[in-house]
Amino acid sequence: MLATVACATLLATNGIAQTTKKTTKPAPTKPATTAPKAATASATPTLKTNVDSVAYAIGVSVAGSIKSQGLSDINTEHLVRAINETLKGGTTAMTPEQANQVIGEYFQKQSSVKGQANKQAGEKFLAENKKRPQVKTTESGLQYEVIKMGDGPKPAATDRVKTHYHGTLTDGTVFDSSVERGEPVEFPVNGVIQGWQEALQLMPVGSKWKLYLPSELAYGERAAGPTIGPNSALVFEVELLEILK
Repeated sequence: MLATVACATLLATNGIAQTTKKTTKPAPTKPATTAPKAATASATPTLKTNVDSVAYAIGVSVAGSIKSQGLSDINTEHLVRAINETLKGGTTAMTPEQANQVIGEYFQKQSSVKGQANKQAGEKFLAENKKRPQVKTTESGLQYEVIKMGDGPKPAATDRVKTHYHGTLTDGTVFDSSVERGEPVEFPVNGVIQGWQEALQLMPVGSKWKLYLPSELAYGERAAGPTIGPNSALVFEVELLEILK
């Protein structure tokens, strides 16, 4: 997929380069009364056709995706060379299979390094958090503190519930929030991450708790969306509104 993304980026870049070439006008015979302004590399390209606009739009979109993968300093000279060789039917330094293998190995290594760092940061956070007297820790490692204790029934694993929640990383970065959307969510208790399943079955309806989940009770070694990295500990404020019939 990254190879496809990279190709699209460079195709867009190549197309833009072709459309921004201009014919140089002869120098004026009379001395200029003011010094001419130097052209800047960031000058807006001339988008003469719909195809030009599409090319530029693809470049912006795909470059943003590549940057989000941590490749903002990628060597574009090699990218251009590979694209030109491939499009013109030349001999490339790698076969498509080899290219996919290189990409896969690179991101696997990056994920492993990031996951280890997240694991250590999460364990340190939870170890300190556990010392607070208002935080309770279960045998599984789930930590929670009671913001409000309800007086309704507790759901079973097979029940369907309605909740409000606000989810963040341990540094406070918000990754999802039904509270911010202004609309509670409904789901089966046994259909969510392990930490939620355990906590919900301990919460009477009407309760609002703050949950602190070690990565193994959240998404484990998997990343989840653009914000939750591998081995991330997560924090949730969860309000159990009702058990649905």
